Amino acid sequence: MEEEVLGKVYDGRLMGRLLVYMRPYAKTIAFSVTLLLTQAMCQIAGPLLTKTAIDRYLVPSGASSILDPWLPPDPWQGIWFLSSIYLGVLFLSFLLDFGQTYLMQWTGQRAMFDLRRDLMGKLQQLDVAYFDRNPVGRLMTRVTTDVDVLNELFSSGLVTIIGDLAVLTFVVVALFQMSPGLTLILLSVMPLVIAVTALFRRSASLSYRKTRVAVARINAFLQEHVTGMQVLQLFNRERRARADFDDANRAHMEAFKDSIIAYGWFYPAVEFCSMLALAGILAYGGFRIREGELSLGVLVAFFQYGLRFFRPIQDLSEKYNILQSAMAASDRIFKLLDEPLRVTSPAAPKTFPNEPAAVEFDHVWFAYKDEDWVLRDMSFRIEPGETIAVVGHTGAGKTTLTNLLLRFYDIQKGSIRIGGVDIRDYALDDLRRHFSIVLQDPYLFTGTIESNIRLGDTHITASNVQQAAERVNLATFVDTLPDRYDQAVRERGSGYSTGQKQLISFARALAHDPQFLILDEATSSVDTETEQKIRTALEQLIQGRTSIVIAHRLSTIQRADRIFVLHKGQLRESGSHQQLLATRGLYFKLYQLQYKDQEIVSESKS
Repeated sequence: MEEEVLGKVYDGRLMGRLLVYMRPYAKTIAFSVTLLLTQAMCQIAGPLLTKTAIDRYLVPSGASSILDPWLPPDPWQGIWFLSSIYLGVLFLSFLLDFGQTYLMQWTGQRAMFDLRRDLMGKLQQLDVAYFDRNPVGRLMTRVTTDVDVLNELFSSGLVTIIGDLAVLTFVVVALFQMSPGLTLILLSVMPLVIAVTALFRRSASLSYRKTRVAVARINAFLQEHVTGMQVLQLFNRERRARADFDDANRAHMEAFKDSIIAYGWFYPAVEFCSMLALAGILAYGGFRIREGELSLGVLVAFFQYGLRFFRPIQDLSEKYNILQSAMAASDRIFKLLDEPLRVTSPAAPKTFPNEPAAVEFDHVWFAYKDEDWVLRDMSFRIEPGETIAVVGHTGAGKTTLTNLLLRFYDIQKGSIRIGGVDIRDYALDDLRRHFSIVLQDPYLFTGTIESNIRLGDTHITASNVQQAAERVNLATFVDTLPDRYDQAVRERGSGYSTGQKQLISFARALAHDPQFLILDEATSSVDTETEQKIRTALEQLIQGRTSIVIAHRLSTIQRADRIFVLHKGQLRESGSHQQLLATRGLYFKLYQLQYKDQEIVSESKS
């Protein structure tokens, strides 16, 4: 699974691409880094002020300080003066920390906004075949979880690494200037700290990988079972589903427990190492003080610097995991962004004809995978304004015809022409703008009835929406609603019957005033009364338009100009209803089977 791969700790190629999203905010980042470096210097100032107070006033040792020209001779005045400076440094450090954190969080959110926008734009450009291969849950993870990981890198990772390194550098420089011997004692525990850190990174990386896999499985499980809740409840699968979810949930809990254990022992271990170093400093420093070779202020400053020295090391160890996780997330994100577009518009597209145009399939071969042909040497011509019905057994290739006509997929052999021009020579948006399609399973978006009919097309007025609703007999239902066309539509049209959703889909198709109309089993999910209303509206809808009607109910397509009978990916018969019945071929058999089924149903009712 892609979720299990952590990848390199640092990949220059990926980091370069990530920094592209930070480039528009370079000035803000530079200012944030300046604040961070200034804050790091403020952390150095505190122990120096403490050293000066002790060596100058509390236990005078005669040691010099850069503040000597400004220090008053009176001890009480001097202590107040140094304390005031210390308080000012603390307040300034607070302001610098707030400013730097705010700027980087703001920058990270802006960069992630740009990245999510690019991901959404890419998803909208990808062909339908890509979504056949990749589950929705995985794509949702790319846009949400993976982007959040990168946000953590930008807002609290890269810049704070600079700050931690700056603090370490400033501390070591200050320590060496005060006492090289004590500094070497402090650094003597570094091999042990490095070993502990390496062990922690290994444990934390493993637990992170397990946690991510567990989260991905939980997301996939929830999506599948919430979507199929009706089936789950119908077949009394609640107990089994709960048990399966408990397994996935427990795996996540165990993985997270490993992470808690890793962090639980790492910080005390580093703290123990720091205490060892401070104990060595206390012993050696105390001896040096007794010999008169070291001041008490220097020893106290070393204790304060020691605490500041090990804290950035702990932070850097945690940033290691953030960086590694971000590299893996960016690899998955850029893999999606780099996905080649297999169905694209030509560089110099031709203008789609506004006048009536014929549709031609010329020796078309198509397979969804390899050479498992769904359509085989398909050829026919649909004249302008002609109504064509397509029938055949399940899997005969009926829906595939419309998918190819709209270029959801590209054919392997042959050509499809509209107005004598191959559809691959038209821009995708120009081609699809001239089509309206009504599917068997109507899809409604969250919003209102009007927004679902208009679908963001600003050229469709409120009057156009109402006229379309009236023509497909939707207005009668809308008039019963409190908010009429502003009535809210929840996710997937929840609360509306299948027939009502289908009528909204018909109004949508009509409002866009298409040149070509496709009805893919559009009346199979509605009741007889609603079907009769739709059939009445369709007689007006198909006038002046080239229409392709895919249907199982042969009673709905008897008035078509021609009927295409598909069988195993081939066009086996073509003609009017009466002509096909007269040939007593495949269509005749389909008609007989359906007619007998209807007789059986009628007898059972009687």
